[in-house]
Amino acid sequence: QVQLVESGGGLVQPGGSLRLSCAASGFTFSLYVMRWYRQAPGKERELVATITSTGGTTNYADSMKGRFTISRDNAKNTVYLQMNSLKPEDTAIYYCRAAWGSLDYWGQGTQVTVSS
Repeated sequence: QVQLVESGGGLVQPGGSLRLSCAASGFTFSLYVMRWYRQAPGKERELVATITSTGGTTNYADSMKGRFTISRDNAKNTVYLQMNSLKPEDTAIYYCRAAWGSLDYWGQGTQVTVSS
């Protein structure tokens, strides 16, 4: 059974940090490109960051560059999103996604709220 389970979300003050985790099971994690997306209330889901299967290449949306870092541990079947200097506009549900060829899986999301 394929599962992607996000964790690490919560309430944080502006300027604070959070590290999200996405634990994968039920498929060969090391083959998959992993991505983090987010969806704010009333807005479309947007791509946050991408990491290749080996972790050798990462990409970020412009508004996250320099603040967010995506990483993965293939031995632990987990992808991470380190988020620093958080802003209220980063408030959203954050989702991880695994993709390999035509195979495509999503997690259920974790809520991140940035507020004082």
